[in-house]
Amino acid sequence: MPHHEKQDMGPEPYILNIKQKAKQNTNYRTTIWTGEYLQLTLMSIVTGGDIGLEMHPDLDQFIRVEEGQGLVQMGEKEDNLSIQKRIYSGYAFIIPAGTWHNLINTGMKPLKLYSIYAPPQHPPGTIHRTKEIAMQEEHHD
Repeated sequence: MPHHEKQDMGPEPYILNIKQKAKQNTNYRTTIWTGEYLQLTLMSIVTGGDIGLEMHPDLDQFIRVEEGQGLVQMGEKEDNLSIQKRIYSGYAFIIPAGTWHNLINTGMKPLKLYSIYAPPQHPPGTIHRTKEIAMQEEHHD
């Protein structure tokens, strides 16, 4: 995509081939639509990489995998991830607010997915090329 093209199409109405967009995304995180009540991001997790164990107290999250495979872990406590499931292209999972979660790429190629946050989690237009950049930016807030 050209650098001058607006990445975040919100809050205007927007129609897209989400499977194609998710597969084309090479950034760890690309925020493509931010509205008042929800946000759509694309993610690409490198082989052996993960999202990192986290919990969002004030938002629900929906994730759908478009390419690759991984292991989802969820639980009520950071040290008790009682829900574990291997997932593949076409799988989706929902993370209720207050739930600890992680997603690990267990495959041989990047794990491509999209994530919907309600309400939004990241500033509109956020792009993190790598997980390391994302971690640095999120801990400087």
